[in-house]
Amino acid sequence: MTEIKIAPPGPASAAVRGAATAELALRLMQPLQGLLAPGETAEAEVVGIKEQAQSFQLMLRVTLQDGRQTTLQASTPRAVPLGAAYAVTALSESRLIANLQLPGLQPLESLDLDTLPPGSLIQGRVVAAQAAVNEAGTAGYRMLVSLLDTPLSGRKLSVEAPTALPVGSLLTARVLDSQALAVVPLSGRLDRLAVVQQLAGQYARQGSLGGLAAALQTASGKLPEGVRTAVDALLGSMPTPGQLADPKALAQAIAKSGLFLETNLAGALPGGTTGDAKAGLLRLIGELLPNLPGSSPLSSAQASGAISQALPAFARSALGALAQVGARQQPLSFPLPSRLLPGLDEEPDLEMLLKLAAAAISRLQTHQLSSLAQTHVTPEGNLLTTWQMEIPVREQHTFIPLQMKFQREDPADQPQRSRGTPVWRIELAFDLEPLGPLQVLAQLQQGALSSEFWAERRETARLIDGEIGNLRERLTRAGLVVGELACNQGMPARGPRTGLHQRFVDETA
Repeated sequence: MTEIKIAPPGPASAAVRGAATAELALRLMQPLQGLLAPGETAEAEVVGIKEQAQSFQLMLRVTLQDGRQTTLQASTPRAVPLGAAYAVTALSESRLIANLQLPGLQPLESLDLDTLPPGSLIQGRVVAAQAAVNEAGTAGYRMLVSLLDTPLSGRKLSVEAPTALPVGSLLTARVLDSQALAVVPLSGRLDRLAVVQQLAGQYARQGSLGGLAAALQTASGKLPEGVRTAVDALLGSMPTPGQLADPKALAQAIAKSGLFLETNLAGALPGGTTGDAKAGLLRLIGELLPNLPGSSPLSSAQASGAISQALPAFARSALGALAQVGARQQPLSFPLPSRLLPGLDEEPDLEMLLKLAAAAISRLQTHQLSSLAQTHVTPEGNLLTTWQMEIPVREQHTFIPLQMKFQREDPADQPQRSRGTPVWRIELAFDLEPLGPLQVLAQLQQGALSSEFWAERRETARLIDGEIGNLRERLTRAGLVVGELACNQGMPARGPRTGLHQRFVDETA
């Protein structure tokens, strides 16, 4: 990682650094040509500075009162900070008077470690960059970064670095101290902001996998041959509870959940697309499209093209980058709520099946993007890796979505993840009659296991609580050191640190 320094706002040359003055006289290089009438005021931001023999040439980004933006070049005899915000008033066609805006609008000279402790990740967009000479006399670049996705969102940060980033590019860095950042290289990250934005769109389109499976089972006898073959393959790939009791079958179901499809296609993992849930959904869409009323027949090549278009461009590029290489919101909730599309009480036709299949793909992609968004470096500097997925389980003639989330936290001083040092956290969520909605939260560290059960129904909570002793005995026979086992009625608290995590950290410290 490249280290960069947070620089006090100042001009390009170290020899002429100085504080911004409250009032500044500016001479324009070109006339205003009616942009501002004499006496009219606008907002201006210094986005470029060039030192000359007896003055400084400024590039100003001016926001007019009607919201339009333009750039003006002006000269001044005094040094000003890059990124400084001024209120400029026209005196004539070629002269402006600039007054420094409120201090809160000026670039930050340091980071508040109470707000952003060491190890925090920050992301910003480069809004200005220029060559500079630092205090040691070494040539480099000064950049102005507008912070995103942090408690300081919207504030500007002035930084110095040996290389420049293009204006408009995103910068992700880890806080080292109040005056230093370490840039996270592109080969080791995804744009978290872009992930969260894409996640919100997928979350709005997603629908229950169980609803699709039930509709496919209802309509399977009345479907065209190609569609029926795709349906049989998709439903046949869904495991039963008995199969998931076998560790090898469970591992296979996780591998084929759809979470790793793009990684498999990129060749980063062994295994093909046979039996993969997401691949099966895409094949189903490829068979449904040419059979819809008014659709023209598609060749196999055209169908493959239609399937590839069903994968969002972002997911393809983001996961392709993985092959080469902060804030929580509703789409990051776990488990994902049941969401059924309207009209499921009617007999499903091909168009309804297509809508359900598209919604099911969005649901799988919501899990995929949630995994990416929750994979980050904690404020303590630990690497937290998340895998979130969903497996539809066949129970006779019904389908029960089993949602799972695995998190692995590797200590900062053990980057190689060796010798059993990681902490594993596992969450399960399902709704099984007659027990009702259930959630299981567990943590495993160096062979020590603790777990909590949450049941929404009172009778289910009592039933599980009565079996805790038997579960403890079986886990002990399996060679585990068993910590706390408990069952509660209701739903677990959610947040950056749940009660489960706080309690278990105390046990395994």
